[in-house]
Amino acid sequence: MTDNLPIIALSTGDPAGIGPEISLKAATAPEVRRTCRPVLFGDLSAIQAHMDGGGLDCAITGYDNVDNVDWAAGTVPVVALDHFGNRPVALGEINADNGRAQFDSGVQAVRAALAGKAAAVVAAPNTKSSINLAGIEYEGYASLLSQEFGTPPEDIFMMLSFGKTNIAHCTLHTSVRKALALITRPRVEAVIRAVHDTLVATGNTDPLIMVSGVNPHASEGGLMGDEEAETIIPAIDHLRAAGIRIEGPAPADLMLQREDVDAFVMMLHDQGHVPAKLLARHGSAGVIIGTPVRFSSVGHGTALDIAGQGKANPAAMIEAVKWMVGS
Repeated sequence: MTDNLPIIALSTGDPAGIGPEISLKAATAPEVRRTCRPVLFGDLSAIQAHMDGGGLDCAITGYDNVDNVDWAAGTVPVVALDHFGNRPVALGEINADNGRAQFDSGVQAVRAALAGKAAAVVAAPNTKSSINLAGIEYEGYASLLSQEFGTPPEDIFMMLSFGKTNIAHCTLHTSVRKALALITRPRVEAVIRAVHDTLVATGNTDPLIMVSGVNPHASEGGLMGDEEAETIIPAIDHLRAAGIRIEGPAPADLMLQREDVDAFVMMLHDQGHVPAKLLARHGSAGVIIGTPVRFSSVGHGTALDIAGQGKANPAAMIEAVKWMVGS
C-alpha cells in the first residue's frame, strides 16, 4: 500500500448489524487495497466482537486520528471511537446505545474528510430506529450530512451506482405528495448539475445524462399531466444550452435500456430504487452528490439477524469504495 493512494474513511455503521464486518472485509479486499488506503471509524471493542464472532482473520490497530496511522504496519487502521466503554455491544439489537455509536461513526468520518484527512467517505448501513431512539432525528445519511453541512436534507441528492449504471434521484425519502411539490425547475436543474459535476470529477469529461418524466410515459405530450412541459423540459433546455449533454424527459420504465447513457435522473424514489435493486440486488453503492464531501454508502440494510456471524457479503461496500476512487 503506497503513500500516494487516496485515503478513504470507512464509517462502520450500526455496530449491532453487519457494518463492522463488511467494513473489515472491504478494507482487506485486494481490489480495494490496490486503489486506496482504507481506514475504519468505529468502536474497537465492537469491531473485535465481529471479528471474534465471525472468525475474521485480520489484524486491526487503533489510532486517535488519521494523521497518526502507520500505513506500513500491514494491519487495518481504525480511528478508535469509544462508544461503549467497558460494556459489550449488543449484536442484533435495536437500542439507543447502538444508535449513538453508528451516528457518531458517520459524523467523525465526515469531519475527517471535511478537514482534508480523507479523500472520501464510504459508510456501512445504519439502523434508523436505533438512531431515533437515541433522540437524533434521522431518515438516512442525508440527514446526517444535512446536519453537518447546514444543508436542507431535500437539497442533498443520491445516486445509486453499480457497474457502469448510475441512477440519481430528484426526490428521495419523502411522501409522494411532498415529492411532487419538490419537483421544481430549480431543483431539477440542481440534480442534473450535481450528476454532471460528479461524473466529470470522476473522469468522465463529457457525460450523457437522461432525465425521466414524472408521469407514466412522461405524460405523452400532456395527456397524463403537465409537470414535464412546465418544469422538466425548461430545465433540460436551459442546461443543454449551457453545454450539458441531456436527453428527456423519457418514460422511466424504458430509460435503463439505453447502454450509451452515463447517468439517469429519476424524479421519484421508486422510479430509481426499484430497478436498481432488481438489477444490482445488494451490490449497489449509494453516492451522495451535491455536498462538500464525497460520500457513498451501500444500497442495503443492516441485516441484524446475521450480525457477528461472518456471513455478510461485502460486495456493495467494495463497489462503493471503487466508485469513490474511480476504479
